[in-house]
Order: sequence, then structure tokens, then C-alpha cells
Amino acid sequence: METTAKTADVGHRMIQPSRLDGYPLIVGPFTHVAAERDRLSALRWQHLEARQVGASIGAEISGVDLTAPLAAEVIAEIRQALHEYKVIFFRDQPMTPEQHIAFAKRFGELEIHPFIPSNTAQPELVRFEKSAEVAGFENSWHHDVTWRPQPSMGAVLHGISIPALGGDTLFSDMYAAYESLDDETKELIENLDAVHDYTQAFGRFVPEEQRAQMRVQHPAVTHPVVCTHAATGRRHLYVNRVFVSHIDGMDADESRALIDRLCRQADAPEHQCRFQWEPDSIAFWDNRAVQHYAASDYWPAIRVMERASIIGPRPAR
Repeated sequence: METTAKTADVGHRMIQPSRLDGYPLIVGPFTHVAAERDRLSALRWQHLEARQVGASIGAEISGVDLTAPLAAEVIAEIRQALHEYKVIFFRDQPMTPEQHIAFAKRFGELEIHPFIPSNTAQPELVRFEKSAEVAGFENSWHHDVTWRPQPSMGAVLHGISIPALGGDTLFSDMYAAYESLDDETKELIENLDAVHDYTQAFGRFVPEEQRAQMRVQHPAVTHPVVCTHAATGRRHLYVNRVFVSHIDGMDADESRALIDRLCRQADAPEHQCRFQWEPDSIAFWDNRAVQHYAASDYWPAIRVMERASIIGPRPAR
């Protein structure tokens, strides 16, 4: 059965009154994205060059050699570029594992993942090796390790072996995801907390005899649904399908509906950029301001990546 919803054109703003699952639909134009696109386009840098790859998110950085020791002012500008573009990309950076770790450590202490083996001589590096025998499973929007009290503030991912076709990584802007919500939803979620639980994704990888101890070591944690970024002061959504089990204090059905509604914000192409990997490409993302999605469209080809993750502060309202 076909249904028709009335749409009113007020100037250049489209008003769409229909609803899905009790929450307003997002309707363009995405004025917040346009404003961010123009703001980013006006940025100029002293020690690097940046080319935007998405309207509100993503830039390819050139003029910097990450394999060499970098001056403090260059690191400071890379950090600022990360905060502005949310994810930054570098080409032709044949970093050794030692250089990878040294670069990432310029931005903070590195984490050691308790569930994903490093598969390298450096415990701070997580190695992802996918092939015909080991298929990709990261094809879902998520922030990394939000089940930690202090999740990663960022991650530096190095492309080692790249498929001839496929295996791109997508990133979605969580500032824009929040800004595009209607006022009613913003008010609803302002003081809500989400429960993040590692067992949502990694529970099946923990041997049964170790689960009780791992639960003691890594209990479920709560983080605000809407956080204030520690460096930029901007508000962003902090809910993902992979690690969030429920909204604290909310009825189960309402919780599921709200989580789905908020997570669908990442799905809007207007909030996204997409990175096509090459050997020795680097992606450095702000794990608070973006979610990412690794496309698993390259099987049975080989895809090998190494990641260093930087510990951040506890998310705060």
C-alpha cells in the first residue's frame, strides 16, 4: 500500500512531518554540513597541505614524512588537522613498526588490546590479517573500544597489504550526526547514558573458563549518549551498534528503538567520507568524533593492516 506524506517548502528548507519508529526523519538540505564544508575549505596550514575528501570530514595530508622524526610544531599542526577534519590520510608512508609506534606515541600513551592479539613483536600494534581463510568482520559502524572507561582518543592505521579492489574504510562525522537531530531528540538524549559492553562483540572470542575473570577486569561501563569533545568543546553522538547494549534506565523496547535511531545517523552519506587504500597509506582518525566501517568486499583477497591506538580521557557530558 502506498502512502503519501505532505511536504511543505519553506524557502529552501524542506519540512517533512512523517515519522519512522516514533522519531523524526532527517530531511535535507544539510545546512550544518555545508557550513562545516565552507569552514574547512578556508583553513590554511604552515607545515602541511590538506585536500578535503568529504564535505565535513576527512582530508588527505601531504608534505609530511611520517617515517622521520617530526618537530614539535609539525606534530602540533597534525593534531590540529585531526581535530578539524576528524580523520586525516597520508600516502606513501613506508613506516616500520617502530616508526609507527614512535609516531603514534607523539599523541599520547598507547593501549594494548586485551582481546585482539597484536601478532607483532610490538604489543601496542594490533595486526589485522584477512584472507580467504579469515574473512573481515569490521563491517559495522563503530567507535573503537568504547567498553573501556577511557576509550581510544584516536587510532593510526597503516595499510600493509591492500586488495587490488575493495577493502575501503568509511568514516562518519559524529558532530554532524548530532547536529542533524531535531530539537525534540536532542532534548530527549541530553542527559542519557549508554551502557557499553565488550561482550557484545568480543564475548565469543573469550574462552569460557576465562569469562568470569575477564568480566571482573572489564565490567560494562556507561558513557554519555552526547559527549563534549575534550579538545574541541563540540558536542557529538557517542553511541554505536557494536558495543552499546542498552540505554541506562530506559525500557528495553524504547532503548532498542532509540539506539537504532541514533546509530542510523552514521548511515547518512552526507556525514561520510570514504578512503581507498594503497600500500603504505595511513589513516589517523579521532575516535571520539567519528565512527568507522571497514568494507568487507574484497574476499578472498589478502588485506593486512596494523593499528596503534592512543588512550584518551573518559568521555564527559
